[in-house]
Amino acid sequence: MPKFQFNGKEYNNTAELALDLIGGKYKMPILWRLKDKVWRYGELKKDLGKITHKMLTEQLRELEADGLIGRKVYPEIPPKVEYSITEKGQKAIPVIERLRTFGEDFRNGNSIS
Repeated sequence: MPKFQFNGKEYNNTAELALDLIGGKYKMPILWRLKDKVWRYGELKKDLGKITHKMLTEQLRELEADGLIGRKVYPEIPPKVEYSITEKGQKAIPVIERLRTFGEDFRNGNSIS
């Protein structure tokens, strides 16, 4: 496959693009949490553990910019912000499920199916 550009970045193949969209330490865990319900920022931060404010904000902004999650701000004081998965983001869930299965099988020494 020839190199291509997407959103101003050059990629060697579409798998590299996919990993850029959902890879890293926190993007998949964020998407996984949002697959079943809407989460507030504070809930995500608490549930993800040692993630910093800066990192969570950055990851959420990237996922939102890529159209994988939505962000709804309520005009309240203090501001209430909710995050939800989009239809495009839902398409990543089967990929994440397969990666989870692969990781579990690998960890347990099972044959990889």
